[in-house]
Amino acid sequence: MKDIALIVGAGDHLGSSIAKKFAENGLKVVATRRRGDLQKLITSIQKSGGEAVGIHSDVRNEAEVRELVRKIENELGEIRILIFNVGGNVLFPILKTTSRVYRKVWEMCSFGGFLISKEVAKHMMKRRSGTIIFTGATASLRGNAGYSAFSGGKQALRALAQSMARELGPEGIHIAHVIVDGVIENSSTRKLFPDAFEKRPADGIMQPDQIAESYLQLYKQEKSAWTFELDLRPYCEPW
Repeated sequence: MKDIALIVGAGDHLGSSIAKKFAENGLKVVATRRRGDLQKLITSIQKSGGEAVGIHSDVRNEAEVRELVRKIENELGEIRILIFNVGGNVLFPILKTTSRVYRKVWEMCSFGGFLISKEVAKHMMKRRSGTIIFTGATASLRGNAGYSAFSGGKQALRALAQSMARELGPEGIHIAHVIVDGVIENSSTRKLFPDAFEKRPADGIMQPDQIAESYLQLYKQEKSAWTFELDLRPYCEPW
């Protein structure tokens, strides 16, 4: 059985680019998302000569997470790398942020990351090797107006990553947190941030394939020089 790259939050843009990048480099990809089409990504990887399986799973549900990891480890191969790439970027003024919205975004951004990384870490600990990468955002570092829910979730995820890195690093498990500080090219961000696309040059918008390359480099790092936090942004991004 081949080594597995588990991509949680394998959406149509960054998640798909990450999945394709690891498939190109010889890992068998297990792509999962709560809903939405996975077959397009799986077919694309297979046509390029890679191996991939798509499994729908809700990472917020502990029973589903346990069954997902059990199935992969018992039937498909060893999870060598887990990438937690679940989104949750929503704009809600504080007075319009309901408890349901806040809880749901926290569950997506942070709680899901806790559930899946804990479950995968159980197996990595036995092997004393493996890599877990969490996708962060600008919101991981600061809470902007209108993004209380998203910032809360992303900052909690960063704290989880920091704690896990300090605890599991000595056990041979590489934990990394990638801050994607900029607008990523996709249909959703074009609707959320139309001004950025109108005012910036093309190379001022982050491209999913280029971001995915950085994830691969993190995976390839030697133990003597591991990166915990990597921040990526376009050259013209104010920070």
